Amino acid sequence: MAFYTALLVASFLFIAGSMLGWVTEVLFRRFFTAKKWINPGFLSGPYLPLYGFGMVGLFIISFIPVKTGFAWLDAVIVIMIMGAAMTLIEYVAGLIFIKGMKIKLWDYSDRRFNVQGIICPLFSFLWLAVAAFYYFVIRPYAINSVVWFVENIEFSFIVGLFLGIFLVDVCHSLNITAKIRRFAKENKIVVSFEKLKESVREKIEKYEHKKASFVFPFRSNRSLSENLDYYKNNLSKGNDKKED
Repeated sequence: MAFYTALLVASFLFIAGSMLGWVTEVLFRRFFTAKKWINPGFLSGPYLPLYGFGMVGLFIISFIPVKTGFAWLDAVIVIMIMGAAMTLIEYVAGLIFIKGMKIKLWDYSDRRFNVQGIICPLFSFLWLAVAAFYYFVIRPYAINSVVWFVENIEFSFIVGLFLGIFLVDVCHSLNITAKIRRFAKENKIVVSFEKLKESVREKIEKYEHKKASFVFPFRSNRSLSENLDYYKNNLSKGNDKKED
């Protein structure tokens, strides 16, 4: 029973983190980077698994018993561990997609001291800031939410409903990424997912004279294979690296 409850709590935190992360990324792209409303990530729905796993990790790490005798130093150590964990999660996720799917979900290659374009000091610092914000601001609300959830476990059906929708989305998206992976292997490249979505959006607006779907960016009158060929033919020189 305890294991079942812990699993439900982890699922609850995963959902909350995934959705909060998605909202953050959408707003960040709209107002700071692309200046457009862009659905981030490789899934269609309003969630980003990276942030979901991050939320679960932050929640667990925040309970690590650090006792140096100085409250401020305890907090600093825990926050440092949190920041390192978030960077590790980002690195593992990026590596899985690049090596396994031949897809690059994000690219820090233009950032100084980056590692394989997956992580870099700037974004590791931002993860550290996120960890500090969680520790001092979000953590009390997260704990209260978990306590409420455990005391009202009958609402776990909502978690099950979400996970059902999430898994359908994962299957749909993996079908698309499998086709992209085949294309990438045939052409010996690593496909930038964001640039591919931008390429498809450009083609839809240019040749189909309509706006691309926010939720389903690859929905087009043309097949995904045609859109991948268009992407390949319009690659900027040096933007997508060849396989080693």
